[in-house]
Amino acid sequence: MRIDLHTHSTASDGTDTPAELVRNAAAAGLDVVALTDHDTTRGHAEAIAALPDGLTLVTGAEISCRIDGVGMHLLAYLFDPEEPEFLRERELVRDDRVPRAQAMVRKLRELGVPIDWEHVARIAGDASLGRPHIATALVELGVVETVSDAFTPEWLADGGRAYAHKHELDPFTAIRLVKQAGGVTVFAHPQALKRGRCVPESAIAELAAHGLDGIEVDHMDHDAATRARLRPLAADLGLLATGSSDYHGSRKFVELGECTTDPEVYGEITRRATGAFPVPGAGGR
Repeated sequence: MRIDLHTHSTASDGTDTPAELVRNAAAAGLDVVALTDHDTTRGHAEAIAALPDGLTLVTGAEISCRIDGVGMHLLAYLFDPEEPEFLRERELVRDDRVPRAQAMVRKLRELGVPIDWEHVARIAGDASLGRPHIATALVELGVVETVSDAFTPEWLADGGRAYAHKHELDPFTAIRLVKQAGGVTVFAHPQALKRGRCVPESAIAELAAHGLDGIEVDHMDHDAATRARLRPLAADLGLLATGSSDYHGSRKFVELGECTTDPEVYGEITRRATGAFPVPGAGGR
């Protein structure tokens, strides 16, 4: 089985619609794909309706969190999307994305970048707006060469010159809310150093003690040495070790299935979940 547990669609900052994403996942030879848009489940219904035979969909979301001043992302799988407390918190995070992005556009203009809000809003469309949409505008304006080049201290990285904070959950609260909704939690790309400051390993241990289920070990932003360090850390803490592409369509140079999760780990995730269940493909439309 080929299992990719971290992808994004146009419901947040990917370039594939949810329907295109599941079709592309099947074409890439995946057996299981998780749709984990930022702070939203809005793409799930479209993905389910288009799900091809032979592909199973894991519903999820990537939740924006912050601990000790460091941003982190928590992948939440197979939770009940209607659980009221978790739904309310996701809406707070999502609703703060627009004023936060507007603040970053203002900072970029103060730095001399000829960017305007209409440009960014046009790129985002109806999506859950995020930094990659602003980064795409910077690419189109010729300020940086790639979206990844915008995520540096010079521009949009945490603490960067044009960075602005948004409402983010305390990860201990997020873990509790996901569990309350019957879901499973995995710390996304915990050592993606090129994105900025990372959560220390001591904090990962504390998160594990509070119910974190796993960490994303195999990821494009983790080099071989980082993966070799994280895998025994996960084992020592009793955490599941997952692998995923973090696919964003044409916005990033990564392919579906570039990193994958062991089938036994996937089986344990589905065993632990009680809020929702993987959806097998029925041919789509």
